[in-house]
Amino acid sequence: MISAPPILQMRGITKRFFSVPVLENVDLDATAGEVHAVVGENGAGKSTLMKILAGAHQPDAGSILLDGEEVRFSHPREAQARGVSIIYQEFNLLPERTVAQNIFLGREPMRGPVVDAGAMEEATAMLLTDLGVEHSISPRAPIRELSVAQQQTVEIAKALSFEASILVMDEPTAALSPHEVEALFARVRLLQSRGLAVIYISHRLKEVFDLAGRITVLKDGRTVGTVASDAVRPGELVRMMVGRELDHLFPPRAAPAEIGAVRLRVQGGAGDRLHGIDLDVRAGEIVGIAGLAGAGRTEVARAIFGVEPFTAGVVALDGKPVRIRSPRQAIRAGIGFLTEDRKREGLVLPQSVRDNALLAFRSIGRRQSGGEAASSRRSVVDLARLVELRAASLEQEVRYLSGGNQQKVVLAKWLATRARILIFDEPTRGIDVGAKAGIHELMRELARSGVAVVMISSELPEVIGMSDRILVMRDGTFAGELAAGASEAEIMLLATGEMETVSAA
Repeated sequence: MISAPPILQMRGITKRFFSVPVLENVDLDATAGEVHAVVGENGAGKSTLMKILAGAHQPDAGSILLDGEEVRFSHPREAQARGVSIIYQEFNLLPERTVAQNIFLGREPMRGPVVDAGAMEEATAMLLTDLGVEHSISPRAPIRELSVAQQQTVEIAKALSFEASILVMDEPTAALSPHEVEALFARVRLLQSRGLAVIYISHRLKEVFDLAGRITVLKDGRTVGTVASDAVRPGELVRMMVGRELDHLFPPRAAPAEIGAVRLRVQGGAGDRLHGIDLDVRAGEIVGIAGLAGAGRTEVARAIFGVEPFTAGVVALDGKPVRIRSPRQAIRAGIGFLTEDRKREGLVLPQSVRDNALLAFRSIGRRQSGGEAASSRRSVVDLARLVELRAASLEQEVRYLSGGNQQKVVLAKWLATRARILIFDEPTRGIDVGAKAGIHELMRELARSGVAVVMISSELPEVIGMSDRILVMRDGTFAGELAAGASEAEIMLLATGEMETVSAA
Protein backbone atom coordinates (compact mmCIF):
# COMPACT_ATOMS: atom_id res chain seq x y z
CA MET A 1 0.00 0.00 0.00
CA ILE A 2 1.41 3.40 -0.98
CA SER A 3 1.45 5.63 2.09
CA ALA A 4 3.59 8.54 0.88
CA PRO A 5 1.62 11.70 0.11
CA PRO A 6 1.04 12.21 -3.60
CA ILE A 7 3.17 14.78 -5.39
CA LEU A 8 0.49 14.94 -8.08
CA GLN A 9 -3.28 15.12 -7.66
CA MET A 10 -5.66 15.62 -10.58
CA ARG A 11 -9.24 16.00 -9.42
CA GLY A 12 -12.46 16.17 -11.43
CA ILE A 13 -10.72 16.90 -14.73
CA THR A 14 -13.26 17.62 -17.48
CA LYS A 15 -12.57 18.54 -21.10
CA ARG A 16 -14.69 18.93 -24.24
CA PHE A 17 -13.73 19.37 -27.88
CA PHE A 18 -16.37 20.71 -30.29
CA SER A 19 -18.99 20.12 -27.58
CA VAL A 20 -17.96 16.46 -27.48
CA PRO A 21 -16.99 15.32 -23.95
CA VAL A 22 -13.51 13.79 -23.93
CA LEU A 23 -12.93 13.71 -20.17
CA GLU A 24 -15.58 13.74 -17.45
CA ASN A 25 -14.63 14.15 -13.80
CA VAL A 26 -11.35 12.18 -14.06
CA ASP A 27 -9.11 11.66 -11.01
CA LEU A 28 -5.44 10.64 -11.00
CA ASP A 29 -2.62 10.90 -8.50
CA ALA A 30 1.02 9.84 -8.33
CA THR A 31 3.64 9.59 -5.61
CA ALA A 32 7.38 10.05 -5.74
CA GLY A 33 9.23 6.88 -6.69
CA GLU A 34 6.31 5.03 -8.26
CA VAL A 35 5.41 3.96 -11.77
CA HIS A 36 1.70 4.58 -12.23
CA ALA A 37 0.22 3.15 -15.43
CA VAL A 38 -2.77 4.67 -17.21
CA VAL A 39 -4.61 2.28 -19.53
CA GLY A 40 -7.79 2.24 -21.57
CA GLU A 41 -9.13 1.77 -25.06
CA ASN A 42 -8.33 4.25 -27.81
CA GLY A 43 -10.44 7.33 -27.29
CA ALA A 44 -10.66 6.69 -23.54
CA GLY A 45 -8.99 10.07 -22.88
CA LYS A 46 -5.50 9.02 -21.76
CA SER A 47 -3.53 11.32 -24.05
CA THR A 48 -5.86 14.27 -23.45
CA LEU A 49 -5.48 13.87 -19.69
CA MET A 50 -1.69 13.85 -20.01
CA LYS A 51 -1.71 16.88 -22.31
CA ILE A 52 -3.69 18.75 -19.67
CA LEU A 53 -1.12 17.79 -17.06
CA ALA A 54 1.68 18.94 -19.38
CA GLY A 55 0.04 22.28 -20.18
CA ALA A 56 -0.74 21.52 -23.84
CA HIS A 57 -4.51 21.66 -23.13
CA GLN A 58 -6.42 23.45 -20.41
CA PRO A 59 -9.26 21.70 -18.54
CA ASP A 60 -12.81 23.02 -18.66
CA ALA A 61 -13.23 21.99 -15.02
CA GLY A 62 -11.22 20.34 -12.27
CA SER A 63 -7.94 21.03 -10.50
CA ILE A 64 -4.28 19.98 -10.54
CA LEU A 65 -2.19 20.00 -7.37
CA LEU A 66 1.59 19.60 -7.20
CA ASP A 67 2.91 18.94 -3.70
CA GLY A 68 -0.45 20.16 -2.39
CA GLU A 69 -0.37 23.47 -4.28
CA GLU A 70 -2.98 24.10 -6.97
CA VAL A 71 -1.50 24.97 -10.35
CA ARG A 72 -2.91 25.87 -13.75
CA PHE A 73 -0.65 25.63 -16.76
CA SER A 74 -1.34 27.64 -19.91
CA HIS A 75 1.75 26.42 -21.76
CA PRO A 76 4.05 23.35 -21.61
CA ARG A 77 6.95 25.59 -20.57
CA GLU A 78 5.08 26.41 -17.36
CA ALA A 79 4.62 22.70 -16.62
CA GLN A 80 8.29 21.99 -17.34
CA ALA A 81 9.31 24.78 -14.97
CA ARG A 82 7.33 22.99 -12.23
CA GLY A 83 8.97 19.64 -12.95
CA VAL A 84 6.38 18.04 -15.26
CA SER A 85 7.77 16.59 -18.50
CA ILE A 86 6.10 14.42 -21.12
CA ILE A 87 7.62 12.20 -23.80
CA TYR A 88 5.15 11.75 -26.62
CA GLN A 89 4.99 8.76 -28.93
CA GLU A 90 6.17 11.09 -31.72
CA PHE A 91 9.33 12.66 -30.37
CA ASN A 92 9.73 16.44 -30.19
CA LEU A 93 13.26 16.57 -31.61
CA LEU A 94 14.87 18.46 -34.49
CA PRO A 95 16.63 15.88 -36.69
CA GLU A 96 19.32 18.18 -38.11
CA ARG A 97 20.45 19.48 -34.73
CA THR A 98 22.73 17.70 -32.29
CA VAL A 99 21.78 15.90 -29.11
CA ALA A 100 23.06 18.81 -27.00
CA GLN A 101 21.26 21.40 -29.12
CA ASN A 102 17.97 19.52 -28.77
CA ILE A 103 18.26 19.06 -25.02
CA PHE A 104 18.95 22.75 -24.36
CA LEU A 105 16.90 24.23 -27.21
CA GLY A 106 15.75 27.73 -26.23
CA ARG A 107 17.79 27.77 -23.00
CA GLU A 108 21.34 27.41 -24.25
CA PRO A 109 24.14 28.44 -21.87
CA MET A 110 25.68 31.68 -23.11
CA ARG A 111 29.16 33.12 -23.04
CA GLY A 112 28.52 36.76 -23.66
CA PRO A 113 26.52 37.11 -26.90
CA VAL A 114 27.25 33.57 -28.18
CA VAL A 115 26.18 30.08 -27.19
CA ASP A 116 28.69 28.31 -24.95
CA ALA A 117 28.78 25.07 -26.95
CA GLY A 118 31.39 23.51 -24.68
CA ALA A 119 29.34 24.04 -21.53
CA MET A 120 26.20 22.77 -23.28
CA GLU A 121 27.93 19.60 -24.46
CA GLU A 122 29.47 19.04 -21.03
CA ALA A 123 26.07 19.34 -19.34
CA THR A 124 24.62 16.96 -21.94
CA ALA A 125 27.40 14.45 -21.32
CA MET A 126 26.59 14.49 -17.59
CA LEU A 127 22.92 13.77 -18.31
CA LEU A 128 23.81 10.90 -20.65
CA THR A 129 26.22 9.51 -18.04
CA ASP A 130 23.42 9.58 -15.46
CA LEU A 131 21.42 7.35 -17.81
CA GLY A 132 24.37 5.04 -18.51
CA VAL A 133 24.54 5.79 -22.24
CA GLU A 134 27.60 8.03 -22.39
CA HIS A 135 29.44 5.53 -24.59
CA SER A 136 26.63 5.03 -27.13
CA ILE A 137 25.30 8.58 -27.59
CA SER A 138 27.52 11.59 -28.27
CA PRO A 139 26.34 15.11 -27.35
CA ARG A 140 27.54 16.17 -30.81
CA ALA A 141 25.63 13.49 -32.76
CA PRO A 142 22.85 14.77 -35.06
CA ILE A 143 19.47 13.38 -34.02
CA ARG A 144 18.87 11.99 -37.53
CA GLU A 145 21.79 9.57 -37.02
CA LEU A 146 20.28 8.03 -33.87
CA SER A 147 18.01 5.02 -33.61
CA VAL A 148 14.48 5.38 -32.26
CA ALA A 149 15.60 3.99 -28.90
CA GLN A 150 18.49 6.47 -28.73
CA GLN A 151 16.19 9.36 -29.62
CA GLN A 152 13.90 8.29 -26.81
CA THR A 153 16.86 8.33 -24.43
CA VAL A 154 17.60 11.89 -25.54
CA GLU A 155 14.01 12.81 -24.67
CA ILE A 156 14.50 11.31 -21.20
CA ALA A 157 17.75 13.26 -20.79
CA LYS A 158 15.94 16.43 -21.85
CA ALA A 159 13.27 15.81 -19.21
CA LEU A 160 15.97 15.35 -16.57
CA SER A 161 17.58 18.62 -17.65
CA PHE A 162 14.41 20.36 -16.46
CA GLU A 163 14.86 18.62 -13.08
CA ALA A 164 11.61 16.77 -13.66
CA SER A 165 9.85 15.24 -10.68
CA ILE A 166 7.00 13.84 -12.82
CA LEU A 167 7.69 12.14 -16.14
CA VAL A 168 4.89 11.04 -18.47
CA MET A 169 5.74 8.40 -21.07
CA ASP A 170 3.15 7.89 -23.83
CA GLU A 171 3.44 4.48 -25.55
CA PRO A 172 7.23 4.48 -25.10
CA THR A 173 7.86 0.99 -26.51
CA ALA A 174 5.70 1.22 -29.66
CA ALA A 175 8.70 1.27 -32.02
CA LEU A 176 11.30 -0.56 -29.92
CA SER A 177 12.79 -4.03 -30.31
CA PRO A 178 12.60 -6.45 -27.34
CA HIS A 179 16.23 -5.66 -26.42
CA GLU A 180 15.51 -1.92 -26.53
CA VAL A 181 12.41 -2.42 -24.40
CA GLU A 182 14.51 -4.07 -21.69
CA ALA A 183 16.98 -1.18 -21.82
CA LEU A 184 14.12 1.30 -21.46
CA PHE A 185 12.73 -0.62 -18.47
CA ALA A 186 16.12 -0.37 -16.79
CA ARG A 187 16.09 3.41 -17.26
CA VAL A 188 12.53 3.71 -15.96
CA ARG A 189 13.48 1.76 -12.84
CA LEU A 190 16.53 3.98 -12.43
CA LEU A 191 14.34 7.08 -12.55
CA GLN A 192 11.95 5.46 -10.10
CA SER A 193 14.80 4.72 -7.69
CA ARG A 194 15.75 8.40 -7.81
CA GLY A 195 12.30 9.44 -6.66
CA LEU A 196 10.62 10.43 -9.90
CA ALA A 197 6.95 9.72 -10.39
CA VAL A 198 6.60 8.02 -13.77
CA ILE A 199 3.18 7.98 -15.42
CA TYR A 200 3.29 5.20 -17.99
CA ILE A 201 0.72 4.94 -20.80
CA SER A 202 0.75 1.67 -22.70
CA HIS A 203 -1.53 -0.76 -24.50
CA ARG A 204 0.89 -3.59 -23.75
CA LEU A 205 -0.46 -5.06 -20.55
CA LYS A 206 2.59 -7.23 -19.89
CA GLU A 207 4.68 -4.06 -19.66
CA VAL A 208 2.13 -2.49 -17.36
CA PHE A 209 2.27 -5.44 -14.95
CA ASP A 210 6.08 -5.62 -15.17
CA LEU A 211 6.64 -1.95 -14.34
CA ALA A 212 3.70 -0.35 -12.57
CA GLY A 213 2.78 -0.48 -8.92
CA ARG A 214 -0.66 0.97 -9.57
CA ILE A 215 -2.89 1.09 -12.63
CA THR A 216 -5.64 3.61 -13.40
CA VAL A 217 -8.22 2.57 -15.98
CA LEU A 218 -10.06 5.09 -18.16
CA LYS A 219 -13.08 4.28 -20.30
CA ASP A 220 -15.07 6.72 -22.43
CA GLY A 221 -13.41 9.67 -20.71
CA ARG A 222 -14.20 8.54 -17.16
CA THR A 223 -12.20 6.91 -14.39
CA VAL A 224 -13.18 3.27 -13.99
CA GLY A 225 -10.85 2.76 -11.05
CA THR A 226 -7.31 2.55 -9.72
CA VAL A 227 -5.93 -0.83 -8.67
CA ALA A 228 -2.67 -2.24 -7.36
CA SER A 229 -0.99 -4.22 -10.12
CA ASP A 230 -0.43 -7.21 -7.82
CA ALA A 231 -4.12 -7.29 -6.88
CA VAL A 232 -5.65 -7.64 -10.35
CA ARG A 233 -5.35 -10.27 -13.06
CA PRO A 234 -4.85 -9.34 -16.73
CA GLY A 235 -8.32 -10.60 -17.65
CA GLU A 236 -9.92 -8.45 -14.97
CA LEU A 237 -8.00 -5.41 -16.20
CA VAL A 238 -9.15 -6.02 -19.77
CA ARG A 239 -12.74 -6.28 -18.56
CA MET A 240 -12.35 -2.91 -16.80
CA MET A 241 -10.93 -1.38 -19.99
CA VAL A 242 -13.40 -2.65 -22.56
CA GLY A 243 -16.46 -3.34 -20.44
CA ARG A 244 -16.75 -6.88 -21.73
CA GLU A 245 -14.99 -10.21 -21.86
CA LEU A 246 -12.71 -10.92 -24.80
CA ASP A 247 -13.52 -14.60 -25.23
CA HIS A 248 -10.75 -15.23 -27.74
CA LEU A 249 -7.62 -13.20 -28.33
CA PHE A 250 -7.67 -14.03 -32.04
CA PRO A 251 -10.42 -15.10 -34.47
CA PRO A 252 -10.38 -18.68 -35.79
CA ARG A 253 -7.95 -19.39 -38.61
CA ALA A 254 -9.11 -20.18 -42.12
CA ALA A 255 -10.26 -23.72 -42.84
CA PRO A 256 -8.45 -25.39 -45.76
CA ALA A 257 -11.61 -25.15 -47.86
CA GLU A 258 -11.66 -21.36 -47.40
CA ILE A 259 -8.22 -20.88 -48.97
CA GLY A 260 -8.22 -20.44 -52.73
CA ALA A 261 -5.71 -20.10 -55.55
CA VAL A 262 -2.49 -18.11 -55.39
CA ARG A 263 -3.41 -14.44 -55.65
CA LEU A 264 0.06 -12.91 -55.22
CA ARG A 265 3.28 -14.56 -56.32
CA VAL A 266 6.81 -13.17 -56.14
CA GLN A 267 9.66 -15.19 -57.65
CA GLY A 268 13.30 -14.21 -57.27
CA GLY A 269 12.49 -10.73 -56.00
CA ALA A 270 15.54 -8.58 -55.27
CA GLY A 271 16.37 -4.99 -54.37
CA ASP A 272 18.90 -2.86 -52.52
CA ARG A 273 18.41 -4.79 -49.28
CA LEU A 274 16.51 -7.83 -50.56
CA HIS A 275 17.50 -10.99 -52.40
CA GLY A 276 15.90 -14.31 -53.29
CA ILE A 277 12.36 -13.27 -52.32
CA ASP A 278 9.93 -16.09 -53.14
CA LEU A 279 6.42 -15.54 -51.85
CA ASP A 280 2.97 -17.02 -52.50
CA VAL A 281 -0.16 -15.63 -50.86
CA ARG A 282 -3.50 -17.30 -51.59
CA ALA A 283 -6.95 -15.83 -51.64
CA GLY A 284 -8.54 -16.27 -48.23
CA GLU A 285 -5.38 -16.67 -46.16
CA ILE A 286 -3.31 -14.48 -43.86
CA VAL A 287 0.43 -14.90 -44.28
CA GLY A 288 2.43 -13.50 -41.38
CA ILE A 289 5.96 -12.17 -41.82
CA ALA A 290 8.20 -12.12 -38.76
CA GLY A 291 11.84 -11.24 -38.21
CA LEU A 292 14.18 -9.00 -36.29
CA ALA A 293 14.41 -5.25 -36.91
CA GLY A 294 16.36 -4.65 -40.12
CA ALA A 295 15.68 -8.12 -41.53
CA GLY A 296 13.82 -6.65 -44.51
CA ARG A 297 10.15 -7.16 -43.63
CA THR A 298 8.99 -3.63 -44.45
CA GLU A 299 11.24 -3.55 -47.52
CA VAL A 300 9.32 -6.53 -48.97
CA ALA A 301 6.03 -4.70 -48.47
CA ARG A 302 7.36 -1.50 -50.04
CA ALA A 303 8.72 -3.44 -53.01
CA ILE A 304 5.41 -5.20 -53.68
CA PHE A 305 3.56 -1.87 -53.41
CA GLY A 306 5.94 -0.10 -55.79
CA VAL A 307 7.42 2.36 -53.28
CA GLU A 308 10.87 0.85 -53.73
CA PRO A 309 10.18 -1.63 -56.57
CA PHE A 310 11.98 -4.91 -57.00
CA THR A 311 14.99 -4.51 -59.31
CA ALA A 312 14.83 -8.19 -60.29
CA GLY A 313 12.34 -11.04 -60.20
CA VAL A 314 8.76 -11.61 -61.31
CA VAL A 315 5.50 -10.51 -59.65
CA ALA A 316 2.21 -12.12 -60.69
CA LEU A 317 -1.36 -11.36 -59.62
CA ASP A 318 -3.92 -14.11 -60.13
CA GLY A 319 -1.44 -15.88 -62.38
CA LYS A 320 -0.72 -12.90 -64.64
CA PRO A 321 2.74 -11.24 -64.56
CA VAL A 322 2.57 -7.54 -63.69
CA ARG A 323 5.12 -4.76 -63.56
CA ILE A 324 4.53 -2.48 -60.58
CA ARG A 325 6.80 0.57 -60.53
CA SER A 326 4.74 2.93 -58.38
CA PRO A 327 2.07 2.89 -55.65
CA ARG A 328 -0.49 4.16 -58.16
CA GLN A 329 0.12 1.13 -60.35
CA ALA A 330 -0.18 -1.10 -57.28
CA ILE A 331 -3.51 0.44 -56.31
CA ARG A 332 -4.84 0.02 -59.84
CA ALA A 333 -3.72 -3.62 -59.72
CA GLY A 334 -5.75 -4.16 -56.55
CA ILE A 335 -3.02 -3.93 -53.89
CA GLY A 336 -3.39 -1.92 -50.68
CA PHE A 337 -0.67 -1.16 -48.13
CA LEU A 338 -1.26 -0.09 -44.53
CA THR A 339 2.15 1.30 -43.59
CA GLU A 340 3.68 1.14 -40.13
CA ASP A 341 3.91 4.97 -40.05
CA ARG A 342 0.25 5.84 -40.47
CA LYS A 343 0.66 9.54 -39.64
CA ARG A 344 3.40 10.21 -42.18
CA GLU A 345 2.49 7.82 -44.98
CA GLY A 346 -1.08 6.70 -44.44
CA LEU A 347 -3.03 9.86 -43.69
CA VAL A 348 -3.28 13.58 -44.42
CA LEU A 349 -3.75 14.72 -40.84
CA PRO A 350 -5.32 18.17 -41.46
CA GLN A 351 -7.97 16.65 -43.75
CA SER A 352 -11.29 15.12 -42.74
CA VAL A 353 -12.14 11.50 -42.09
CA ARG A 354 -14.16 11.45 -45.33
CA ASP A 355 -11.35 12.89 -47.46
CA ASN A 356 -8.81 10.49 -46.02
CA ALA A 357 -11.07 7.50 -46.54
CA LEU A 358 -11.33 8.39 -50.24
CA LEU A 359 -7.64 9.21 -50.81
CA ALA A 360 -6.64 5.93 -52.42
CA PHE A 361 -9.91 5.67 -54.37
CA ARG A 362 -9.34 9.12 -55.88
CA SER A 363 -5.64 8.53 -56.54
CA ILE A 364 -6.41 6.07 -59.32
CA GLY A 365 -8.12 8.75 -61.35
CA ARG A 366 -11.81 8.22 -60.66
CA ARG A 367 -13.78 11.41 -61.29
CA GLN A 368 -17.09 11.78 -59.54
CA SER A 369 -20.35 13.20 -60.74
CA GLY A 370 -22.75 14.66 -58.21
CA GLY A 371 -24.51 11.32 -57.85
CA GLU A 372 -21.23 9.44 -57.47
CA ALA A 373 -20.08 11.93 -54.84
CA ALA A 374 -23.25 11.32 -52.85
CA SER A 375 -22.70 7.58 -53.23
CA SER A 376 -19.12 8.00 -51.98
CA ARG A 377 -20.34 9.88 -48.93
CA ARG A 378 -22.74 7.04 -48.19
CA SER A 379 -19.99 4.48 -48.75
CA VAL A 380 -17.74 6.28 -46.27
CA VAL A 381 -20.56 6.12 -43.74
CA ASP A 382 -20.71 2.37 -44.34
CA LEU A 383 -16.92 2.04 -44.08
CA ALA A 384 -16.84 4.01 -40.83
CA ARG A 385 -19.50 1.72 -39.42
CA LEU A 386 -17.67 -1.38 -40.66
CA VAL A 387 -14.39 -0.45 -38.94
CA GLU A 388 -16.27 0.80 -35.83
CA LEU A 389 -14.74 4.26 -36.14
CA ARG A 390 -15.20 6.66 -33.23
CA ALA A 391 -15.33 10.22 -34.55
CA ALA A 392 -17.48 13.28 -33.95
CA SER A 393 -18.40 13.25 -37.65
CA LEU A 394 -16.97 12.36 -41.04
CA GLU A 395 -15.87 15.99 -41.33
CA GLN A 396 -13.65 15.79 -38.22
CA GLU A 397 -9.96 16.30 -38.98
CA VAL A 398 -8.04 13.05 -38.64
CA ARG A 399 -5.32 14.65 -36.50
CA TYR A 400 -7.83 14.94 -33.65
CA LEU A 401 -8.54 11.19 -33.58
CA SER A 402 -6.82 8.73 -31.28
CA GLY A 403 -4.11 6.49 -32.73
CA GLY A 404 -6.43 3.52 -32.96
CA ASN A 405 -9.13 5.48 -34.76
CA GLN A 406 -6.55 6.90 -37.15
CA GLN A 407 -5.57 3.33 -38.01
CA LYS A 408 -9.22 2.53 -38.66
CA VAL A 409 -9.40 5.43 -41.13
CA VAL A 410 -6.37 3.99 -42.95
CA LEU A 411 -8.11 0.62 -43.12
CA ALA A 412 -11.29 2.27 -44.42
CA LYS A 413 -9.20 3.99 -47.11
CA TRP A 414 -8.09 0.64 -48.51
CA LEU A 415 -11.48 -1.01 -48.10
CA ALA A 416 -12.84 1.77 -50.34
CA THR A 417 -10.62 0.54 -53.20
CA ARG A 418 -11.91 -3.05 -52.94
CA ALA A 419 -8.30 -4.27 -52.94
CA ARG A 420 -7.68 -7.96 -53.68
CA ILE A 421 -4.37 -7.97 -51.78
CA LEU A 422 -3.85 -6.11 -48.50
CA ILE A 423 -0.48 -5.70 -46.81
CA PHE A 424 -0.60 -4.75 -43.12
CA ASP A 425 2.66 -3.47 -41.60
CA GLU A 426 2.37 -3.41 -37.79
CA PRO A 427 -1.46 -3.25 -38.00
CA THR A 428 -2.11 -2.87 -34.27
CA ARG A 429 0.91 -0.86 -33.12
CA GLY A 430 -0.21 1.57 -30.43
CA ILE A 431 -3.75 0.20 -30.36
CA ASP A 432 -5.55 -0.97 -27.23
CA VAL A 433 -6.68 -4.53 -26.61
CA GLY A 434 -10.32 -3.91 -27.47
CA ALA A 435 -9.52 -2.16 -30.75
CA LYS A 436 -6.93 -4.84 -31.56
CA ALA A 437 -9.61 -7.50 -31.38
CA GLY A 438 -11.72 -5.48 -33.79
CA ILE A 439 -8.86 -5.00 -36.26
CA HIS A 440 -8.02 -8.71 -36.08
CA GLU A 441 -11.63 -9.67 -36.78
CA LEU A 442 -11.75 -7.28 -39.74
CA MET A 443 -8.55 -8.80 -41.14
CA ARG A 444 -10.00 -12.28 -40.85
CA GLU A 445 -13.30 -11.19 -42.42
CA LEU A 446 -11.37 -9.69 -45.33
CA ALA A 447 -9.58 -12.99 -45.80
CA ARG A 448 -12.88 -14.88 -45.67
CA SER A 449 -14.16 -12.61 -48.45
CA GLY A 450 -11.29 -13.72 -50.68
CA VAL A 451 -8.70 -11.04 -50.00
CA ALA A 452 -5.09 -12.22 -49.79
CA VAL A 453 -3.63 -10.73 -46.60
CA VAL A 454 0.03 -10.20 -45.75
CA MET A 455 0.67 -9.19 -42.14
CA ILE A 456 4.01 -7.90 -40.86
CA SER A 457 4.27 -7.65 -37.08
CA SER A 458 6.91 -7.34 -34.39
CA GLU A 459 4.50 -8.85 -31.86
CA LEU A 460 5.06 -12.58 -32.03
CA PRO A 461 1.79 -13.52 -30.29
CA GLU A 462 -0.02 -11.58 -33.03
CA VAL A 463 1.95 -13.34 -35.78
CA ILE A 464 1.25 -16.74 -34.25
CA GLY A 465 -2.41 -16.06 -33.45
CA MET A 466 -3.40 -14.50 -36.77
CA SER A 467 -1.34 -16.29 -39.42
CA ASP A 468 -2.34 -19.28 -41.52
CA ARG A 469 1.35 -19.55 -42.45
CA ILE A 470 4.40 -17.77 -41.05
CA LEU A 471 7.42 -16.62 -43.05
CA VAL A 472 10.52 -15.59 -41.10
CA MET A 473 12.99 -13.09 -42.56
CA ARG A 474 16.70 -12.82 -41.92
CA ASP A 475 19.30 -10.70 -43.72
CA GLY A 476 17.04 -9.58 -46.56
CA THR A 477 15.49 -12.93 -47.48
CA PHE A 478 13.12 -15.55 -46.12
CA ALA A 479 14.91 -17.88 -43.72
CA GLY A 480 12.02 -20.31 -43.61
CA GLU A 481 8.33 -21.03 -43.39
CA LEU A 482 6.46 -22.29 -40.33
CA ALA A 483 2.99 -23.74 -40.02
CA ALA A 484 0.15 -22.01 -38.19
CA GLY A 485 0.57 -22.11 -34.44
CA ALA A 486 4.37 -22.29 -34.46
CA SER A 487 6.07 -21.30 -31.22
CA GLU A 488 7.86 -18.04 -30.47
CA ALA A 489 11.03 -20.08 -29.93
CA GLU A 490 10.85 -21.53 -33.45
CA ILE A 491 10.39 -18.08 -34.96
CA MET A 492 13.30 -16.61 -33.00
CA LEU A 493 15.61 -19.51 -33.86
CA LEU A 494 15.00 -18.84 -37.54
CA ALA A 495 15.20 -15.07 -37.15
CA THR A 496 18.56 -15.22 -35.37
CA GLY A 497 20.10 -17.90 -37.55
CA GLU A 498 20.23 -20.51 -34.79
CA MET A 499 18.01 -22.75 -36.93
CA GLU A 500 18.72 -23.45 -40.58
CA THR A 501 16.20 -22.62 -43.30
CA VAL A 502 13.06 -24.74 -42.99
CA SER A 503 9.79 -25.29 -44.82
CA ALA A 504 6.35 -25.82 -43.35
CA ALA A 505 5.67 -28.73 -45.68
